[in-house]
Amino acid sequence: MDWTEALKRAVNYIEEHLLEDISINDIAENVYVSSFHFQRGFKLMTGYTINEYIKNRRLYLAALEYTGSDVKVIDLAYKYGYDTPESFTKAFSRFHGVSPSQLKRDTKKIKPFLPLKISISIKGGNDMDYVVEKMNSFKVIGIEKSISYETSYQEIPMFWNEFKINCCQDQVTKEMIERFNIGEFGICINTQTDKDRFYYMIAGIYEGGYIPEGLKVLEIPNAVWVKFRCSGSLPGALQSVNTKIYKEWLPGNPHYELDLDINLEYYSIGETTASNYKSEIWLPVKER
Repeated sequence: MDWTEALKRAVNYIEEHLLEDISINDIAENVYVSSFHFQRGFKLMTGYTINEYIKNRRLYLAALEYTGSDVKVIDLAYKYGYDTPESFTKAFSRFHGVSPSQLKRDTKKIKPFLPLKISISIKGGNDMDYVVEKMNSFKVIGIEKSISYETSYQEIPMFWNEFKINCCQDQVTKEMIERFNIGEFGICINTQTDKDRFYYMIAGIYEGGYIPEGLKVLEIPNAVWVKFRCSGSLPGALQSVNTKIYKEWLPGNPHYELDLDINLEYYSIGETTASNYKSEIWLPVKER
């Protein structure tokens, strides 16, 4: 399915099942996109995680219902997916800026949150610098951590900071990192089991030999990769290109669609804050 249509269909599906106990996997299956790629694309294109979007829609509708009727807070809490009136009131107050009782006295304070309208300017990625390359399988070795889709933008930079600190403090760790060039790749991988999380691996190429404790080897399968080149300081350059991929390159692409539940970030040697720093985003694709 075309990426643009998949997002439109996802928004419609969410609206139709907004008060039900729907999962991210339910939505992704309905639009025929893996939950791994769907969650990343949804966040990049809308600015919201799927759970944030659903929560905000529910809290807006809850405010309309509460100010327009005599419904009790406890009933609203259960109707809109909260376990207790207290947790509902806390989320409600954080979203609208006032408590339910205060909002009822001043309905002008309702924070609107309408269904998303997916409108994309398709440029075909003509101004993007990329190559398409078929590669045989290869192995990487590195340090892996489970990351939440909800907080990935905060967790991944923290993971990299921890990695850099450990490099400096532990000589054995530093030697292993240098041996395998760990830090050359940042890899996002589907967990297979937990649809709310994925694995992020800070890795380098593995060509055999002893595997030190604490490091993991992963085989990257045969694939056709689109390698998008980025130039500029991090993380801004990578984030900019990543957003353009999902907003401009994927929508309406006549040749390719996403394939395996994995994507790679390649980091060259150099100062990541330099204005001409070189990095890449690798996405596995298949022909339509």
